[in-house]
Amino acid sequence: MSIPARIKDDLPFLTALRRDLHAHPELGFEEERTAGIVARLLEEAGIAVHRGLGGTGVVGTLQVGNGTRRIGLRADMDALAMPEAAERPYKSTVPGRMHACGHDGHTAMLLGAARHLAATRSFSGTVHFIFQPAEEGRGGAKRMVDEGLFRLFPCDAVYGLHNMPGLAVDEIAVVEGPQLASSDSWRVTFRGIGTHGAKPHLGRDPITAAGTFLSSLQTIVGRVVDPLQPAVVSACFLQAGDPKALNVIPDVVEIGGTARAYSPEVRGQLEAEVGRLASGTAAMYGISADYRFERRIPPVINDRDATTRALAAAGMVFGEKVRTSFPPSTAGDDFAFFAQNAPGCYAWLGNGPAVDGALHHNTAYDFNDEALGYGAAYWVALVERELRG
Repeated sequence: MSIPARIKDDLPFLTALRRDLHAHPELGFEEERTAGIVARLLEEAGIAVHRGLGGTGVVGTLQVGNGTRRIGLRADMDALAMPEAAERPYKSTVPGRMHACGHDGHTAMLLGAARHLAATRSFSGTVHFIFQPAEEGRGGAKRMVDEGLFRLFPCDAVYGLHNMPGLAVDEIAVVEGPQLASSDSWRVTFRGIGTHGAKPHLGRDPITAAGTFLSSLQTIVGRVVDPLQPAVVSACFLQAGDPKALNVIPDVVEIGGTARAYSPEVRGQLEAEVGRLASGTAAMYGISADYRFERRIPPVINDRDATTRALAAAGMVFGEKVRTSFPPSTAGDDFAFFAQNAPGCYAWLGNGPAVDGALHHNTAYDFNDEALGYGAAYWVALVERELRG
């Protein structure tokens, strides 16, 4: 494995930085402290800094030589609204907030790469270090794009990197095609006529309708979507009635959930079919239904050429430990909005065994500091190979 000596020497600093970020988690669009640290370290390295895109976003730009190619490297900065259960010296100091997805590590790795590249300047071209706020469902990437990210910082390609429990820290997966699913939300409100629970014939029961709807929901994936096309439809929220009034059939039932797909066609099917079932169920029971489908995040699909370039860089660092076959995730990542504006490749970096709370969004999760050097080295190899003099 090839980790530059300068990065190895920087690992104590990067580890301390990562743990400091872990101890001070900030939610999406609230990353004031984190963004301040990022901006300061970039400026100290001699990198031009732009702040404010997406509210708390930071973009560092390093131009070397006369190369005309421009690439973007993205790290997300935000934490999650959940408590940290495990005891560790750098445990979250903010109640109900924790870095449970490794964005503290992503930030530290990209900063490590930026510091190295600014010191060595062994490339010719332009690299934009994109530190994105609000990846965890709050729309940070889209907001940065809408506010002019690619107009201000044009990119010929853009790259993302995320830690993956279950892969060894000296492994990386770089795979062409779908990597993460679209992440959309849906809501259905059934409106009936409330009545006494002992006299259901005097009303129109939305709870019975909701039961039929929920039991029918999985027929979308099982009987409508092509069996060779992955898809997920889940109901994740249900609210009706009052537990203190168990003899009252309510007027309204609210249901909400998520839909996931890897292709635009299946994404469209899910939107149409959830609505069809809702309206059909309402008609069956003589009630009404309100339906809303919110398209939140497109799927992340790795571009062929960008993936080829990323694979070449990964081989320089990980050698035979590069995986070219790895299953896509049904989770979502708004890196997809960046990849809609430039050819993109999203890679999976090993975070070690997926045991003892190592899984993403677990209250005991922690980024594996042993991965810091590998991630920073990958970024450096990608820049130096893409932007050859």
